[in-house]
This record gives sequence, C-alpha cells and structure tokens, in this order.
Amino acid sequence: MSASSELRPVERRVLHWAGTGLDDDEIGRRFRRSPQWASQVRRLSAVERQVPATAPSHERLRPLERRVLRWRADGASHEELAPRFRRSPESVARIEDYARYKLDR
Repeated sequence: MSASSELRPVERRVLHWAGTGLDDDEIGRRFRRSPQWASQVRRLSAVERQVPATAPSHERLRPLERRVLRWRADGASHEELAPRFRRSPESVARIEDYARYKLDR
C-alpha cells in the first residue's frame, strides 16, 4: 500500500474506516456512494503512483498569469490589459506581481 502522505484525503478516510471494521456498504453510505465505489477506492489506493518532485516553473502559473506576463513582455500596459480580463489596471498589476513572485520562489 502507498504511504499515507501520498494518499488523497478520501482514500485515507476510506482506509481508516475499513481498518476499523466498517464494510463497503456502510462506507459507501457515508459518502453517499455505492459499495462498489468504496471497494474500488480501497483497491486503487494500493496502486503505486509516481509523485512528481516539483512542477516546472511555467506549470506553477495559472493561465491568466502566463498571459499577463507574456503580454507585458510584449509591451502592453496594465491599462491595455485590464479590459481584456474585465479587471482594473491595479488588479492586472497585482496579478503580474504575484506571478513574478511565484516564479522567483
């Protein structure tokens, strides 16, 4: 079985309840799912999965942040970008600042 830290919260909860003796019918009822769902969660939580070490820097940014940085690099001002995103120029500036901060971490 995978280490507990690699499991999703729902997987940890299902395994915990199964470990205390609850059957799949009761676990499924508590999640408002079928007993087959509970059984499948238990089976799939035992499957080893790769955990990426860290995401590349461009994947840390949201699409909005990537577009703001790209258009700013092309010379667009905050005032020009604001209507494209239906935001104020100050908001676009904050988005840019936060994106740069995320890239520097």
